[in-house]
Formats: sequence, C-alpha cells, structure tokens
Amino acid sequence: MPDLENNKSVVVDYYTTAFAGDPEKAITDHFGDRYTQHNPDAQDGPDAFIGFVKWLRGEYPNLELQIKRVIAEGDFVVTHSHLILEPGRPGRALADFFRLENGKVVEHWDVIQDIPAESANDNGMF
Repeated sequence: MPDLENNKSVVVDYYTTAFAGDPEKAITDHFGDRYTQHNPDAQDGPDAFIGFVKWLRGEYPNLELQIKRVIAEGDFVVTHSHLILEPGRPGRALADFFRLENGKVVEHWDVIQDIPAESANDNGMF
C-alpha cells in the first residue's frame, strides 16, 4: 500500500523546488529510474525537464508556482496549481498528474489553461 502522505510530500517538494529554480535538486531528490512525459510538447527524461524549467525561468524570471490542492490515490498524486508567469498578470491554471514508484516520480501528465481576464461567473479557478 503506497504511503499517500509521503507521495504528496514528494510531489510538492519536487515541483516547488524545480520551479523555484533548482530542477537539478528536484530530480536528484525525487526522480525514479525513468521519467515518462505525456505532454506532447515535452520530451521524456530528466535533461528535458531541466531544459524546460531553465527555459521557462529564463523567459519569466519572476514566475511563481502556487500549489492550491494536492490529492493522492494509489501511486498517483494530482496537484491543482496557479502558475504566475509575471506579477500582476492572471497566469495559468495547472492540473498535474504524477505517478510514483517507491516514492519517486516516474511519470507525468498535465492540463494547462490560461486564466482569462473575464469570467462568466464569480467562482474563480482556485
């Protein structure tokens, strides 16, 4: 039986460490023996992940990732996050799905949505 709280902690530390600017530490601490990526714009493996994070932080040096929710079931952890690319701008809503093996991240899926300036309701995205 997976340790759900540990899996949640692993994913939160992995994701926040990477997007705070240290993807190498995130990988060293939390990647398994492989990393399978399901985003069609991203390649598999740790080097691709490091390259993506460094590119994104280069484009948006003040970016901030705010994880709003974390849900775990079995070997899966799901995060619902607000990615603020530039202060004062709406940013993006992220739903990330991670699969872990033995407490290490081995697989990733995501859904990304720009936050619109206007909404048909007052509920917010988070």
